Amino acid sequence: MRTVDGTAGGGQLVRTAAAMSGVTGDAIRMENVRGARDQPGLRAQHVAAIETVAALADATTEGVALGSEAFTFEPGTLSGGAHEGAIETAGSVTLAFDAALPLAARLNAPATVTMSGGTDVTWSPPFDYFRSVKLPLLRTIELRAETVLGRRGFYPSGGGLAGLSLAPSTLAPLELSDRGALESVEVHSVAATSLESASVADRQAVAAIETLEASVDAPIDVDISYADAADKGSAIVIVASFESSVAGVSALGEPGKPSEAVAQTATDRLDAFRGTDAAVDVHLGDQLVPFLALAGGKVRIPRVTDHVETHLSLVREFGFSVSLTRLDDGEALLESDGGDQGTIP
Repeated sequence: MRTVDGTAGGGQLVRTAAAMSGVTGDAIRMENVRGARDQPGLRAQHVAAIETVAALADATTEGVALGSEAFTFEPGTLSGGAHEGAIETAGSVTLAFDAALPLAARLNAPATVTMSGGTDVTWSPPFDYFRSVKLPLLRTIELRAETVLGRRGFYPSGGGLAGLSLAPSTLAPLELSDRGALESVEVHSVAATSLESASVADRQAVAAIETLEASVDAPIDVDISYADAADKGSAIVIVASFESSVAGVSALGEPGKPSEAVAQTATDRLDAFRGTDAAVDVHLGDQLVPFLALAGGKVRIPRVTDHVETHLSLVREFGFSVSLTRLDDGEALLESDGGDQGTIP
């Protein structure tokens, strides 16, 4: 059984450790879970993510409970099937889905996950980012995954509902060292119906489009919607599609923050990304490390974050080789020959 030290990492390290255990068949014990955080141990969304992977991998677990600072995960056979889970807070549904995605590379039957919780909440990818940025990019390497939204869930109650479908996938190498020219931009702006009278989603979209029209030379599409939700909330996601890649930025509404300022946060983030030569945005930079380990290839990322470094350390503990080359402009190139898919259960 591999022992993983969780001190330096957060929830992402927890989720990826469970996923890599399920993919490789190697049992793990994680100690000092989120040890450096103000509130160490597992939170509700971490428990939901581990339980999701455990259900799909027929795993036996110990210590997977709120506040637990150590847990074990012993995977069985990745046989797929259906799993339903609930995060009894506004914990992120999309992050629970993130934990399940790598399993598609080893599944021997289709799998579905239905999860309730927060769909558009802080410290996690909004649902439209997951649906319109991450999944389309992963489909380019033949990962077979689809998602569907049942209802939105904002902070603090959550109450959202979404589904993820996975099919057995043979991954192709990632070739993301050069993004190519910008081909199109999509603006997804959503708000709770309780904010429709204030035209929050419309104002976010209009402000973003006004800025984008002055700065990008590409077609701009817009999707504006209002959703029944337990709480007031809003989100904007901007998707930039390039010749060889797709990237995204987002921002969430906050009490007292004008809709126009929310849009400005997102467009500023897109400008910052376009000022780099990276092929993927900063959030995908670390999320792609497990897929590089499994499938091989190369990815140019905007900068080396703590999440990138902890992810690299983790996949190396499972015996995968992913190299990091720091470039003069502060960016970096991640490269891997990939795991031998024929030797991993």
